[in-house]
Amino acid sequence: MDKRHIPSDQPSHNRSNPWASGDSAPSTTGWGALLSGTNGVRSLALAGGVVLHAVNVYISTTILPSVVRDIGGIDYYAWNTTLFVAASILGSALSARLLIRAGPRGAYVSATLVFAIGTLICAFAPSMPVMLAGRLIQGLGGGFLFALSYAMIRLVFNESLWPRAMALVSGMWGVATLVGPAVGGVFAELGIWRAAFWSLIPVALLFALLAVVVLPKRSTQSTAPSPLPLTQLVLLTSAVLVVSAGSVSATFLWNMVGLAAAVILTALLVTTESRARHRLLPQDALRITSALGALYATMSLLAIAVTSGEIFVPLFLQVLHHQSPLAAGYLAALMAAGWTLGSLASAAVSGRNIRRAILAGPILGLAGMVALAVLMRTETEGGWQALTPICLALVAIGLGVGLAWPHLLTRVFQVSTAGEQDLAAASITTVQLFATALGAALAGMVANLAGLTDPGGVGGVSRAATWLFGVFALAPVLGVFTALRVVRPRLNRPRL
Repeated sequence: MDKRHIPSDQPSHNRSNPWASGDSAPSTTGWGALLSGTNGVRSLALAGGVVLHAVNVYISTTILPSVVRDIGGIDYYAWNTTLFVAASILGSALSARLLIRAGPRGAYVSATLVFAIGTLICAFAPSMPVMLAGRLIQGLGGGFLFALSYAMIRLVFNESLWPRAMALVSGMWGVATLVGPAVGGVFAELGIWRAAFWSLIPVALLFALLAVVVLPKRSTQSTAPSPLPLTQLVLLTSAVLVVSAGSVSATFLWNMVGLAAAVILTALLVTTESRARHRLLPQDALRITSALGALYATMSLLAIAVTSGEIFVPLFLQVLHHQSPLAAGYLAALMAAGWTLGSLASAAVSGRNIRRAILAGPILGLAGMVALAVLMRTETEGGWQALTPICLALVAIGLGVGLAWPHLLTRVFQVSTAGEQDLAAASITTVQLFATALGAALAGMVANLAGLTDPGGVGGVSRAATWLFGVFALAPVLGVFTALRVVRPRLNRPRL
């Protein structure tokens, strides 16, 4: 689940920076100033928070087939991602309050310790319910770390270093795509998947120690936390969880009950948000006919398409194409690699090419999903003749998202109502995590209904692959229509 996005606390150029290190004068904007001296250690600490969150994502998806073979619970396979991401939403939303009340040092250390405790529970888990409890706590700590790493950039660095610091922290997802599958794959192949979780604990403690040493203890400014839209957060996470609850059953009726409950909760969310004094999302964000609604819909559909594939691809590759855990982990990470390549290629695009980049997202996603629906289901010996087209399909999905994503994020700020840019920035994280969690829950439902757990085996996994990619091809199909609304000139005029 690649999560490159605008941070929840955007730098505002008229804000003071009371904790900025004296190591970097405002006139110094190079990488040397950011990565040397005290700034270098602070950069390491903040980047480490994202590394912990991101590497854990790829470790978990890589070792999960080994986990279910050992402790069971394949019917809860997708719950590992759903609960982790749902808890991350809460952690991200609560991070600003934690930062204000505990200060940078206390907030970062607390978040790291919560993450470490969840990781420890996962490492000892004797059964899937215990594993899920650990993943829930992990997700809460990871959500804290994810948001805090971005939010503290403006607090510990001079303004001239903010752009490079943002790029450094965001770039840690690229590091995670290299490190995560390797760590998870090696331990899974050795038959000691628990050690993959154990390996994260000393790293987490190291970053907590760095935070104690280099981050300021308290704010020099007194800032009151903004009211938390708690009702909307509860409704949002509940909508995801009821889908997951229904997906555990192989009975179609119970799955439909879960979906119906999610629809009701979503309707309540829309009603509550429209009437709330303190909103979770900017004005018109939940109205599909608005420019902002079309943007969020496109982002969500792209994220759902990626999530549905990333969760189950390692399992499909191991069972149907006889890949080792290490190889399957790296092949699954091709989506993230494509996302990175697409973002780099799209960064300098301007003019009409922006429109093409946005439309390329769902179009490439559709092509990739259809290809996977056809190619993934057939059992092979895992030779490169069979794997190469699968790899190309995985890259195409990520590439499409990468091409569109930077421009979708930019347009969120362009069309947001004046005075709501900060709320728009914060909502990007919320929308993306919600779409990821919902995609995971729906993927689990489709896979279980298709036969992943009953009858199971190679036949069940094959049917699950066919139905999963076939059904989720609808996400980029809908994304084409929402993307067309996004690129209409009249929908992209800045609001005053």
